Amino acid sequence: VKLVESGGGLVQPGGSLTSACNASSSISSVNFMGWFRQAPGKEREWVASFFNTGSTSYADSVKGRFTLSRDTVKNTLNLEMNSLKPEDTAVYYCNWEHQNWGQGTQATAGS
Repeated sequence: VKLVESGGGLVQPGGSLTSACNASSSISSVNFMGWFRQAPGKEREWVASFFNTGSTSYADSVKGRFTLSRDTVKNTLNLEMNSLKPEDTAVYYCNWEHQNWGQGTQATAGS
């Protein structure tokens, strides 16, 4: 499965961005898709997960600010990021079934 992330960018702190992960295969029956991020000089960390049951899970650091949504027609998993903080600045990666990774998209909250 090929994953392509898009939608990163630069916003001021407090702003919003939506990143999208487009999959080359149907996401209707995938068991797990997730978003991870890696800031400069830090290890990659988990951000949020979407399960085939429709349930979601979020890291404490983004809970209440980030929201996942799935579009099964476009085979896309979206990550809406609100109230962005400078510490959210990172390359955001999409993951498929704990196996496949996308190339990442940069999201920056700064002046």
